[in-house]
Amino acid sequence: MERVKFQIDNKDCEALYGQMLVDAARDNGVYIPTLCNMQDVKPCGSCRVCTVKVNGRYATACTTPVACGMEIESDTEEIHEIRKALIELIFAEGNHYCPTCEMSGNCELQALGYRFGMMVSRFPYQFPQREINTDCQHLIIDYNRCIRCKRCIRTIKDKKGKSYFAFINRGDKLEVTMDKEMAKTMPLKVAELAMENCPVGAILLKETAYRVPIGERRFDKKCIGSEIEETDVKVFMGELNNE
Repeated sequence: MERVKFQIDNKDCEALYGQMLVDAARDNGVYIPTLCNMQDVKPCGSCRVCTVKVNGRYATACTTPVACGMEIESDTEEIHEIRKALIELIFAEGNHYCPTCEMSGNCELQALGYRFGMMVSRFPYQFPQREINTDCQHLIIDYNRCIRCKRCIRTIKDKKGKSYFAFINRGDKLEVTMDKEMAKTMPLKVAELAMENCPVGAILLKETAYRVPIGERRFDKKCIGSEIEETDVKVFMGELNNE
């Protein structure tokens, strides 16, 4: 297959022609943050956290295929500020109480908040009053935490390829629902995968909270993205701005 050469922040990179930029960056040791994207899953570009500049124009890295000669800006103060604002908007739109959340330390949204030095959102908090769905035999769905990334819709399916989850309503009423009949027969392993694939604490297994002690969770000891980056992680925006 054809390979192409391109640049990310003046670093020479190489990838398969047509490979999505977020994956091509990962293969070249460059971390581009995202909340909705999953490797080997068709992208949807819903969270916009992977925003970059491609040849001077804004684009989402998860839906942009690489091409020869591309010049991408990702590790700049402008792009970091855009991503930080998007993360703050997500926090402000829902109800994310990190100190009491079962997924604290395993939450990708929380981890990105730390990475970009978020202390408090610059946007007014909405404090919506949303329901908690307990219809499923194995799962709890907390709509207060859902960021509508579509990971569950795109990845959690039965043997026939039918999704257990779907979107209903539109606009600010948009939310994820679960097929009631399929929920009754969802296998435990599928339920565990649904919780694992959710980037926040919106999908939880019943009666299994706090299985992993604080201090031993995924992001307790290392910053999100550090497994990809070749250099030391710049965790806080202050460090970036002072360089």
